[in-house]
Amino acid sequence: QVQLVESGGGLQQAGKSLELSCQASGRMLSLGKMGWYRRAPGKQRELVATITSYGSANYGDDVRGRFTISRDNAKKTVNLQMNSLKPEDTGVYYCYAPITTLQDSGARTNEYWGQGTQVTVSS
Repeated sequence: QVQLVESGGGLQQAGKSLELSCQASGRMLSLGKMGWYRRAPGKQRELVATITSYGSANYGDDVRGRFTISRDNAKKTVNLQMNSLKPEDTGVYYCYAPITTLQDSGARTNEYWGQGTQVTVSS
């Protein structure tokens, strides 16, 4: 069974750093553009960062210059290094990836989400 599992959230002070990790597991043919999204209290889910299998990264405006996304294709992991944290970075962070698996009917790509990890930044 394919799944994404996040780790690394928690409570941190403003100005400090946290690192999130996401591990993809299960039998898969390919792992597409991976990313991190977050949902702040009372707000819709928003893009934090994405990264292609070739390492091309894209960031949301609120985190550009402070957060860095990276991935290890061999280990099937994606990390998010969060520096200079702000209280407005508080929220639940979700790992995302389109994953291609082999079904009885052939290859099929589905979107997968992790269960989410809470990040709380105190002022």
